[in-house]
Amino acid sequence: MYCLLLLFHASGARAQGLQETIHVNLQAQGNPFPHYWEQMFGSGRAILSLRDSYRRDLREVRDATGFEYVRFHAIFHDEVGVYSEDSEGKPVYNFSYVDQIYDGLLENHVRPFVELSFMPEKLAAEPIYQSFWYRPIVSPPKDYGKWDDLISHFARHLIERYGIEEVSQWYFEVWNEPNLDFWAGKPKDETYFQLYDETAKTLKQVDARLRVGGPATAQAAWVDRFIQHAVENNVPFDFVSTHVYANDTSEDVFGTHEKIPRTEFVCRAVSKVRDQVAASARPNLPLIWSEYNASYKNEPAVTDAEFMGPWLANTIRQCDGLVAMMSYWAFSDVFEEQGVVKEPFYGGYGLIAEEGLPKPAFNAFKLLHELGNTRIPADSPSALVTKREDGTVVMAAWNLFLPEEAGEEKRVTIQISGSARIHRATIERLDSSHGSLLRAYAAMGKPAFPTQAQIQELRNAAKLPAPESITIRQGQLTVVLPPQGLALIGFH
Repeated sequence: MYCLLLLFHASGARAQGLQETIHVNLQAQGNPFPHYWEQMFGSGRAILSLRDSYRRDLREVRDATGFEYVRFHAIFHDEVGVYSEDSEGKPVYNFSYVDQIYDGLLENHVRPFVELSFMPEKLAAEPIYQSFWYRPIVSPPKDYGKWDDLISHFARHLIERYGIEEVSQWYFEVWNEPNLDFWAGKPKDETYFQLYDETAKTLKQVDARLRVGGPATAQAAWVDRFIQHAVENNVPFDFVSTHVYANDTSEDVFGTHEKIPRTEFVCRAVSKVRDQVAASARPNLPLIWSEYNASYKNEPAVTDAEFMGPWLANTIRQCDGLVAMMSYWAFSDVFEEQGVVKEPFYGGYGLIAEEGLPKPAFNAFKLLHELGNTRIPADSPSALVTKREDGTVVMAAWNLFLPEEAGEEKRVTIQISGSARIHRATIERLDSSHGSLLRAYAAMGKPAFPTQAQIQELRNAAKLPAPESITIRQGQLTVVLPPQGLALIGFH
């Protein structure tokens, strides 16, 4: 069996800088490597999808990744206008904006991952608002019969408009993070399970082919209890979903006081939940990670920075094989949970900043999209080696440090065997000097409102340079990676 050997030259490494030698057998057999990390993205709430800027960013990210699904909050928020009641308290439905929202996605070849939230004012038991700028109501319904009727009318309308063959390929996720302040039911778990049960049964009554799941929790919570509840009560579910961020705490996610670094936290949580599913009565249930990122806060040194390139690559390496899909939160900074955006680089979650400015994270996804669909086993904690269908071997290598660390460059020597026909490598780079606009933005004084000329200058600075071409001599090449550098290497 082939293995990829990584040798660390520890002796004198600090004096000489970091060094690695990686041996790559180009004929090695591997395992399937589906691009689970780029099949779905999150975004700002439903109504924002009507904006031209949202749709432009959607197209740009889809062109870079080919993603298939988008998830957002608040399809039932009153600003979408779905639900009201007449003077006698009878439900009144209006799907005008719903149609425009979903039409816009489908016209751009992206399907909805439908998060069923939040509560319309007329249907809420109490006027309890979450703290987001757009003030979603997080109360349980005042009448579960009316809630079921809303779900039934909503689902039937979608099927009438788009057809069951289309809508059966969507996902329906019940609510968002009910273990936090997005759900005001008490006790939280029992009242959420009631909401889930009513919703899932109603959807399946409309058509058994509709896919439904939950619990959509924060902090990787409740999945084991959710499965147990649904199985014991014969409640339908087709997948489980949950969330975690790399700066969540061990106390909240694992119930421990471990100091788990941001570079490992997400996949430690994914592994925990994967094990819970495997030990459950439904061990083959799809696990969909419907939110994740390196931070749930606004940290410019994290989500806006070059750090996201190697962090994303390392996360893909660690989570491979553990999850059906992971949904990066979010594809665009057309986003208003904290209010109207005040400057382009404030630590927003999106891959694309205000004014359509691609962040380093966007270019990380763009590069990693080029990886093949077969993974060659590797011992390296800082490399992914893959093979495309045409036989081309493509390798990602990175030099990852925590955002608060200065880091140092790393000299990576790659020794190649398995083919006498390989004579050349192409290298695409993402780091502070390649594919990052942050230096250019700093040089112009970090304007809060860049001019049109400055915006064009920043877009040019964000472009990935043309690939380098390097001759491979005696089966070996060396690549120097700066701190937080990511390289995509193709062997030809």
